[in-house]
Amino acid sequence: MPGTRKLGKPTDQRMAMLRQMVTDFLDNGRMETTVTRCKEIAPMAEKMITLGKKNTLASRRQAIAFMTREDVVTKVFAETAPGYSERNGGYTRITRTGPRRGDAAEMAIIELV
Repeated sequence: MPGTRKLGKPTDQRMAMLRQMVTDFLDNGRMETTVTRCKEIAPMAEKMITLGKKNTLASRRQAIAFMTREDVVTKVFAETAPGYSERNGGYTRITRTGPRRGDAAEMAIIELV
């Protein structure tokens, strides 16, 4: 599911970080992080919203297996996904905000459209 970026971490740590970031992003609706992490989070978050649009027991179990908090899964299936029923993909927007002060990493805000 994720892209080819390794983000400087071993596979298990990278997947745990991305799962947590997707969960937090879908809980809050927006997040500020680096551009490369935004590009990794976006397709995963869109997949979770698509599962929420299906709203079957199997799709709910797939979402629970990926996301780290069950209350966020309930929120996605009950509130977030029905709002995108007329939209075929493209649920996220990435806006670049400039370099970070400490290490000059390119920062961006990812948000739900």
